[in-house]
Amino acid sequence: MGQSFKDLVVWQRAVALTTCVYQMTAKFPDTEPFGLTNQMRRASVSVASNIAEGYGRSTKGEYVLFLGHARGSASELETQIIIARNLGFGVIPDLNSTESLCNDVGRLLGALMKSIRVKQAAVP
Repeated sequence: MGQSFKDLVVWQRAVALTTCVYQMTAKFPDTEPFGLTNQMRRASVSVASNIAEGYGRSTKGEYVLFLGHARGSASELETQIIIARNLGFGVIPDLNSTESLCNDVGRLLGALMKSIRVKQAAVP
């Protein structure tokens, strides 16, 4: 592992995802600040936060557990992006690029979890 969770590409992309979500939801209707806007922002923050928290845990098993939480939050966010699109919230290019980044983060999380599990299984 690197020196810090900040060295992880998946964490860096998750932070970029949160930035995109905040910028995108700033354009949502003014009547929406405590509904979908809040949910999407919280889910996006949860992705990067769980990656960081898991990295700081004492065992690889705990790390994988928190990466799983992060992936769950990414799936939650993906669902919320679809709902926002269906409701006509946001700008389509922003929704599409945010959804694409969300998918990338989910794939990276899955790959990292798999890599850690393979390394755990190889240890006698």
